[in-house]
Amino acid sequence: MRALALAAGLAAAASPAAACRVALALALDVSASVDSGEYRLQLDGLAAALNAPAVQAALFSGGGPVAVAVYEWSGWEDQRLLLDWTLVTGPDVLAGITARLVSTGRERMSDSTALGQAMLAGGALLGRAPGCLRQVLDVSGDGKNNDGPDPDMLDGDPGLLGVTVNALVIGNDGRRPGDLRAVEIGELARYFETSVIRGPGAFVEVALGFADYERAMTRKLVRELAPAAMSALE
Repeated sequence: MRALALAAGLAAAASPAAACRVALALALDVSASVDSGEYRLQLDGLAAALNAPAVQAALFSGGGPVAVAVYEWSGWEDQRLLLDWTLVTGPDVLAGITARLVSTGRERMSDSTALGQAMLAGGALLGRAPGCLRQVLDVSGDGKNNDGPDPDMLDGDPGLLGVTVNALVIGNDGRRPGDLRAVEIGELARYFETSVIRGPGAFVEVALGFADYERAMTRKLVRELAPAAMSALE
């Protein structure tokens, strides 16, 4: 099993618990429904979102740094760690993270969509995160689970206790007529709302397609990195 096979990368710095305000694990869908162009839009879109002025303002707004980790997922045995836990203590660290993302190439994984297993992998990853005030798992996906445990079977799983799970739902890139496309995106968003997200202030963000991923991820990160009370209020 390649569960979160370690990628050589930026190491998380040791830090007192109070110094870290959010541990944010970003899970990226690379199943068969994601083609090579969409893969690139997703990785580059995440890098661009992290560099967005509004996200940088949220990252460096004070109150302690944010710890970030990034992994890809598809089938039951397929999760790949792209970035291990890294405390984003300044613009130079952020630049290293985004450079790693844009230079990452795709590796072959299975075609299935093991969304529940991806969540369990995120919980395990957060289990060894730096001590932070909040733990957030950010799951991007463009389809429903078809391999392994269903997400709605994970209520009470010890690895996800205390974790807020948010989702970024990705619709088709204009491959359907307008009305049908809107119906499909709405139906998928409802699936993520009822089966995937959980925890205080959990929410779903929607990208109309992979070309819209950067905009949606930017909006999502700003909300996730806001103070906990403000996120819950939204």
